[in-house]
Amino acid sequence: MAGILHPPAYHKSWPNSLKFGTLGYLVGHEFTHGFDTVGAHYDSNGDERDWWTKKTEKVFDNRTDCYVQHFNDYLIPEINRKINGNLTKDENIADNGGLRAALNSYRKYMKELNKEGDLVTTFKDEDMLGLNLSPEQLFFVGFAQLYCASYKEEHYWKQLIDEHPMDKYRVLGTLSNMEDFSKVYECPLGSDMNKKEEKYIILELYDRGNIILTDHELTILYILRPHYEGEEVRFAVREKYPTNRAKEASNLPTEEELREALNQTPYGENLRRVLMPLVDCGPAVIDHILVKHKLDNCVVNFNKNEDGDGATEQLEGSKKGRKQKKKEMSKVATRPFEMDTDIPTLMEALKDMYKLLSDGRTEPSKGYIIQKAEEKPSSDAANVEHFYQNIEYHPYLFAQYEGQPMASFNTFMLAVDEFYSKMEGQKIDLKTLQQEREALKKLSNVKKDHAKRLEELTKVQEVDKQKAELITNNQSLVDNAILAIRSSLARQMSWQDIHELVKAAQANGDPVASAIKQLKLEVNHISLTLSDPYQTAENDSDSESEAVGSTQSLVVDVDLALSAWANARKYYDQKRNAAQKEQKTIDASEKALKNAERKTQQTLKDVRTISTISKVRKVYWFEKFYWFISSENYLVIGGRDAQQNELIVKRYMRSSDIYVHAEIQGASSVVIRNNSSTTTVPPKTLLEAGTMAICYSVAWDAKVVTNAYWVHSDQVSKTAPTGEYLGTGSFMIRGKKNFLPSCHLIMGLSLLFKLEDSFIEKHRGDRKVRSFEDENQIDMEEHLKQLAIENEEENRNASNIEIELENDENAQVKEETSDSESEVNFPDTEVKIEHDTGKITVRSESITESNNDAELKIVTDNLLSAIEEATIIPAAPSRRKLQQNSKKRKEEKARKTQNELQLQQQNSVENQSKNPSHMKRGQKGKLKKIKAKYKDQDDEERELRMQILKSSGKEKVAALEQKLVQNVVTLKPKQPHYNVEQKVAVDIDESEEVSGGVDTEILDSLTGVPADEDELLFAVPVVAPYQALQNYKYKVKLTPGTGKRGRAAKTSLTMFSKEKSCTIREKDLLKSIREEALARNIPGKVKLSAPQLQKFKK
Repeated sequence: MAGILHPPAYHKSWPNSLKFGTLGYLVGHEFTHGFDTVGAHYDSNGDERDWWTKKTEKVFDNRTDCYVQHFNDYLIPEINRKINGNLTKDENIADNGGLRAALNSYRKYMKELNKEGDLVTTFKDEDMLGLNLSPEQLFFVGFAQLYCASYKEEHYWKQLIDEHPMDKYRVLGTLSNMEDFSKVYECPLGSDMNKKEEKYIILELYDRGNIILTDHELTILYILRPHYEGEEVRFAVREKYPTNRAKEASNLPTEEELREALNQTPYGENLRRVLMPLVDCGPAVIDHILVKHKLDNCVVNFNKNEDGDGATEQLEGSKKGRKQKKKEMSKVATRPFEMDTDIPTLMEALKDMYKLLSDGRTEPSKGYIIQKAEEKPSSDAANVEHFYQNIEYHPYLFAQYEGQPMASFNTFMLAVDEFYSKMEGQKIDLKTLQQEREALKKLSNVKKDHAKRLEELTKVQEVDKQKAELITNNQSLVDNAILAIRSSLARQMSWQDIHELVKAAQANGDPVASAIKQLKLEVNHISLTLSDPYQTAENDSDSESEAVGSTQSLVVDVDLALSAWANARKYYDQKRNAAQKEQKTIDASEKALKNAERKTQQTLKDVRTISTISKVRKVYWFEKFYWFISSENYLVIGGRDAQQNELIVKRYMRSSDIYVHAEIQGASSVVIRNNSSTTTVPPKTLLEAGTMAICYSVAWDAKVVTNAYWVHSDQVSKTAPTGEYLGTGSFMIRGKKNFLPSCHLIMGLSLLFKLEDSFIEKHRGDRKVRSFEDENQIDMEEHLKQLAIENEEENRNASNIEIELENDENAQVKEETSDSESEVNFPDTEVKIEHDTGKITVRSESITESNNDAELKIVTDNLLSAIEEATIIPAAPSRRKLQQNSKKRKEEKARKTQNELQLQQQNSVENQSKNPSHMKRGQKGKLKKIKAKYKDQDDEERELRMQILKSSGKEKVAALEQKLVQNVVTLKPKQPHYNVEQKVAVDIDESEEVSGGVDTEILDSLTGVPADEDELLFAVPVVAPYQALQNYKYKVKLTPGTGKRGRAAKTSLTMFSKEKSCTIREKDLLKSIREEALARNIPGKVKLSAPQLQKFKK
């Protein structure tokens, strides 16, 4: 140690920074050796053992490889050789770790000194005379001077095989790997001492926004929204991002610049618009300083009228511009901006604004959310509640928002989180508020209409009563007027002459003629102006009045066929009828109002319930795809288009998952999410996934049944063969494809209900993996009981004989098996799959024919020893393209002639004749001879001959082959899955395990068979193969048809809600489901099938 405490490692007069860079680094170097590739295998007691976790060891190895590669790149030009990074990795790790530890210690030491004394004095002591370097720059100089050396050529060769790297590259390699060195010496990015290729994420928060990822040279690696700006600027991958687009910070405008800008402003312009291009802030900050200094209502170049009648504008320009300015200025009281008196105030305001911006950059700011109070609709006017809608958020409480509702937070980020986290919820609340207003508005309109009708009936009664009283009080006048008109009509005078006669009498002052207002001879009526003769006040008004009891005269229609008393009686009768009608209206309206209020309350309740459900409703990550949960609780997802197929395979398919596809154009890429890497996916789930892959393809519209297949995830690749190109959504399948049985085009539409956490355990076994024995356990038990009862006596008598026969048969079987080459013969097993229900039945039969065993073995060997093949899966075409292709196919099919059809029939006959499953192949002549020979042979005779010959030709082999393909290979529980060596080892990441657990938790919380006592949070519509929905409470069958998807979804929801077993809570959940969400996963045009479906179709 005494030898080290000398220059260049130490001197007592050196500043602390230099001491830490030399001696501190040496101490840290030796400490770090305890954590290099050798020291990592020893614990704190010095015992050799592996005490690191696998994850830590993996990360350490990856970073060690980075160090090795980093030093491997250094070329020694003197000998034209590169450094061996693997040889020097331990020393390189110790150098990097020791230097970082020394720098952290120095910074901590200086921080402690700062607490005790003056920071300026402390850093002044760290200066070194003659060197214009900062303390931390001196720190790195101290490290570098330890390895200042000169080499000869033989030293280079000797050092090349040493575990310590050469001094020059020891310094360069360590310092170029430290971000602190690059920051202290301001090394440019991409230079030799700052070679780290950093990536930049550029956020453009204007226009439609953009996210851009670039390398250290600002070359675009990824861009969210490629676009062009003019002919020269292109925003696309591999283009250079233009840095000159960013606006540079501007200084405070001077008074001269401000005056010049104000003088160039058009007449009537608001002061805020003038300031916006001059300063680097938004309108909220400008409004704040203008309100604070009472300049918010100022208008530039605004003059008063010569008469001084207030503020009006003097605009030059079009009439349209003047009208617009008048409209804007009429809303807010404005005043002219005075250059002489307001300029100093404006300069002070701008200074305050820049100070506010400076404080916001350096000091932590609080958060404020500006709100708007919305009155909640309520029938009780006394208890008014308000809903506060979030409008915008700010890091400062600006003056223009004082007095408004707002919410404050300790930090700005909390305010931003609160604003955006509640944005969707507030949208739902606003929608609910609007629906409540509409419902209450309808109720209010009903009440207003009721009150208006009652008011009109009351008014009619009062007018009829007044008219009857006026006729009674003026009985003689009314009778004289009726008599005068009657006599004129009796003399057979024309209506025109009667009009002239009445006018002449009125001119002469006849009181009877003066009372006649109008002649309505076409309806045998006259209109009389009557007044109460017993009132002392005279009627000075000649106009007709419509107000009840407000005037002294009234125009009354009188029937010429009735007397004055009869006319009065008629008006009394009308008044009585109106009163009766009013009473009936009151009685009926009370019931109508109660019904309207009840409907309104129900509507409000439904709206609030749906709002609550919508807030609780969580959109799961898999709902953007085609999806369903299999009958054995496996999540199955499929892509809607080529982009989603690509996304599913690249992001969501894990090493333990199964990939399912159909050999038909347009089929979706389906992935079965297997949460456990130790278990295999059951056959029933594979069959359901295959049905999904076929239904979401052109097979649905074409009504064609085809086969699907499944492979392991490691067999799916994006690497194309030589000369091929795989586009988006296209993949390469390598290895054997495991084909599934033919799947029927039968889907189902159902609902899954989200359970509250306390009810999940109750439904955990709703969907579980069932073996063949589990599914048939009940049937087998009953069958065995019947056999035991029926054959009990026979078994007792013949037990000894059966045992002897079994022993003889076993002996024969043993002899046959010993002669064969260790071949195992299995009994014929028939696996029956019901596509509608998904039920799988297994039945075994005894072996009776030896040639069956041989044929079975041959077919099994041929099928199980399949040769690996590579298949390209093309991307699915778009729906519009499929429709166009379908239309073209129909047109081509319609243009086929009869000759072509006959030709096809002939070809089919020839193909049948060539089929090996029928009689022996041969030429046409030979075929004719065979037909002539056996022309008299019927089917029964042929069957008897074949039984005698004990042969069914190759038809039996074909049948066995088909049977094995459907049952043995894909559905037999003991059959091993694809078990070849994987070319690329895929490790299960911890994130995958977490996501798998999350999937299991989500699936367990969704049930299709809710109980009445369950607490349900929301409902999720699901479209799945019908066999996966057998146990669900609500379901309808979907098959290819002609019905529209939206209509089918609406009918299904109506049917679900009308079921007798549907609870009130389930009805509420059904109301919250949107029809478009229900219809989007239906494959295409459909036909619904369900019990009593016709009554729900409208």
